[in-house]
Amino acid sequence: MSRGVNSVSWAPAIAPGQIVSASGNQTAAARRLVTGGSDCQVKIWEFSAETGNWQNVQILPDGHQDWVRDVAWSPTVLSKTYIASASQDKTVIIWTSSDLRGDWKCTKLDVDAAAWRVSWSLSGNVLAVSTGDNRVSLWKERLSGGWECVKTIEE
Repeated sequence: MSRGVNSVSWAPAIAPGQIVSASGNQTAAARRLVTGGSDCQVKIWEFSAETGNWQNVQILPDGHQDWVRDVAWSPTVLSKTYIASASQDKTVIIWTSSDLRGDWKCTKLDVDAAAWRVSWSLSGNVLAVSTGDNRVSLWKERLSGGWECVKTIEE
C-alpha cells in the first residue's frame, strides 16, 4: 500500500559550518531535501548526479506516531543543521546534526493539539509552530541546550 507525502523542504545550498573555505570559495553541499508523510516518517533524500535520480538516504529514527503534516529544514549555515517536523500526534520534533552523516539528535516538543505547520525564521534560530487549537508558538534553543517556548499567539 502506498502512502502519501504531505510535506517537503529543501536543505540549505551550503553545508553547515562551511560558509567560506580557506581559499575564499564556498563549498557546495549535496542537493538534499526532507519529506514527511502519512507513513509517520521523516525521510532525507539526496540527488545522485551519477544516476540522475533522487535517493532516500535516511529515515530519521524515533519519530512520530501519527501522520507527519509538515517538515522544515532550517536555513542556517552555522555549525549545526536543524530539521523540524510537525505531526498529528501532538508533537514537534527538532532533529539536529553537526555532520549530515546520519547522526541526528531528536528533541521532542509536546504541544496541546495536532501540529499542522512548522516554519523557521529567516536566520534559522526561531521555530514557529501552528496547531489545531488556533495557536502559534515560537520556540528557541536555550544556550544550555533544549528548546523553550518564548511566545504563544492565540486567535
